[in-house]
Amino acid sequence: MNANTQKKPIYMDYHATTPMDPRVVERMLYYMTQAYGNASSTDHVYGDEAEAAVATAVRHVATLLGTVPRNIVFTSGATESINLALQGHCHARGIRQRIAVSPIEHKAVLDTCQALEQQEKATLTWLRVDQQGRIDLNYLKEVCQAGIDLICIMAANNEIGTIAPIQEIASIAAQYNAAYFCDATQAAGKIPIDFDATGITYMALSAHKMYGPKGSGALLVQSDANLVPLIHGGGHQRGMRSGTLNVPGIVGLGEACKLRDQEMDQDEAAIQVKRDRLQSLLQAEIPNIVINGNLNHRLAGNLHISIPDLDNSILIAHIRHQLAISTGSACTSGVEAPSHVLQAIHLPANLIGGALRISIGKFTTDDDITAAAQLLAQTYQTINQKR
Repeated sequence: MNANTQKKPIYMDYHATTPMDPRVVERMLYYMTQAYGNASSTDHVYGDEAEAAVATAVRHVATLLGTVPRNIVFTSGATESINLALQGHCHARGIRQRIAVSPIEHKAVLDTCQALEQQEKATLTWLRVDQQGRIDLNYLKEVCQAGIDLICIMAANNEIGTIAPIQEIASIAAQYNAAYFCDATQAAGKIPIDFDATGITYMALSAHKMYGPKGSGALLVQSDANLVPLIHGGGHQRGMRSGTLNVPGIVGLGEACKLRDQEMDQDEAAIQVKRDRLQSLLQAEIPNIVINGNLNHRLAGNLHISIPDLDNSILIAHIRHQLAISTGSACTSGVEAPSHVLQAIHLPANLIGGALRISIGKFTTDDDITAAAQLLAQTYQTINQKR
């Protein structure tokens, strides 16, 4: 069989990136090939059409996330959004900011916070999480009582899938007059989020985690917040992020948000059923398997497992041409250091070494679930027999 006609591996790495919804692709294609105007060039109909498309996308993002269009700044993705929020917040205030940060945040948040600390723009206080990745809210209150300017706690963890109580966190932030930055990259379009009603100050998201394009994201900013921009020139987007707007990417993000708003509840319920079936099949075939994260409050498509004393890299090497799963976050894929998330929740070393992140989505089929379970079980048994 020709290599190009071989069956592709089953894809179960939706937390790294999702396949694009064909409806999103179709919508974007028109703005790549037909309506290619610059949204800032409003002296002709090409620019008018592009500007109108951006306005429509803004409304779709606002509707999904419970805010108003003026609170949305389009970016190149969540990493830029995170940097704009954290750097922009600290630089706008002139004095060193006291930041309380969860130890299980994405590396984009952790690295930015640590860079600000090295630049003497921030002092970091590390929050506490339990073995399921849940924030210790009592300790958060203690930290805030001692004085905190900014809280950084994600909406849902990108490795173990634990969902945070963002309403309670936002209420604590408000009580102590602290800003709240919420990385919703993994959560947006999967769980309901109401940005304005919750009282979050800044929120980051990325299109490619919800069936949209890579390279397109947004930062939600409350109207009374003050950020120093990272990118200057032209004063686009109320001066908060200059540069010619990526109209196809913005359209793709908007369309993805519209579809998530319409289909999220139904899709996530179906995804959870498939995830639970996969979990049951693996538990039946692999002895001592451990399910990580908060089993009562996790993303529907998340199944983070540990197989005691297994070398996860050996298992991945066996199955990589048949099944796409990961040993951790995509940002650290291939990095030999143990996952900082699994270390922070104090997972034993023999479980960290045998950890696998399986993440499914709306395009995962029942046949995929059956085949993946069989492959993982058979591969585990093969490796175990050789030990």
